[in-house]
Amino acid sequence: MTPPIPRRALGRSGLTVSALGLGCMGMTHAYGSGDDTESVATIHRALDLGVTLLDTADQYGPHTNERLVGRAIAGRRDEVVLATKFGIVLDPSDPLARGYDGSPAYVRSSIEGSLRRLGVDHVDLYYLHRVDPTVPIEDTVGTMAELVQAGKVRYLGLSEAAADTIRRAHAVHPIAALQTEWSLWSRDLEGDVVGTCRELGIGLVPYSPLGRGFLTGAITSPDDFGPDDYRRHSPRFQGAAFEQNLRLVARVRELAAAKGVTPSQLALAWVLARGDDVVPIPGTKRRSYLEQNLGALDVTLDAADLKLLDDIVPAGDRYPDMRFVAGVSPER
Repeated sequence: MTPPIPRRALGRSGLTVSALGLGCMGMTHAYGSGDDTESVATIHRALDLGVTLLDTADQYGPHTNERLVGRAIAGRRDEVVLATKFGIVLDPSDPLARGYDGSPAYVRSSIEGSLRRLGVDHVDLYYLHRVDPTVPIEDTVGTMAELVQAGKVRYLGLSEAAADTIRRAHAVHPIAALQTEWSLWSRDLEGDVVGTCRELGIGLVPYSPLGRGFLTGAITSPDDFGPDDYRRHSPRFQGAAFEQNLRLVARVRELAAAKGVTPSQLALAWVLARGDDVVPIPGTKRRSYLEQNLGALDVTLDAADLKLLDDIVPAGDRYPDMRFVAGVSPER
């Protein structure tokens, strides 16, 4: 019998989830073509194994990811802590163009669209995907709090927010979780952001804990990516940065082999070791990778292991230069 997946509390919010969640973005968005049948089977397998936290967003697709997740959880809603996000608006003709909208009207319209696509009457964790610099965070979170009062949302979250913004938001309504990139090669939040979250009792939900697949050790060339793969535009997957990062991954592979685990499991174990308030959401669209990732829960890292891994520093920026545009994504 498979041992139960341990649970972790997201800060002091009262929300408890599986120690590893499942990021669903790649099933329909950013990383090439998907297979809806296998993706639904992956979500079902995750639930069967005791994963409770499923993460999506209205931006992914846009909108197709929420529909897929909605189909997958039909009839199993009570097994899921369902998280989705809003606030990024897209230009469908340009993959490197985006805008942000945190206006009260957009908050209200976005939740209605997400509930409809997901086929549910409430979302457990509703994130502001990116902070809109043109709207006071108090106005955005104040409107999100109205959704809690209306029973459409249970808990509120932020994504990629700065420490001062987190404080201001939390003063309006308790923030349960901050979702941000955190992995062996993405450490930007360490310091003020992590410290602020822990002071306020806010859980940490790292996305891309496997470095967008790089830390799996399976990527050896930029040619591994299809023409519609987001990573073709990512600075860390190009030129000299790519070659330097391959050398870093070789160190991860070496230590993983010495411990008898996969590079993915080692990388996830490092994130899990950041604290009991940390719940990574590695993304996959295949059952085999899901099961491999869950093996990270059985990996123990000692002080020497952590020191070796902590010294890894990636080359290249996290994101390509984006063109910021006004407007909204189609079919809210």
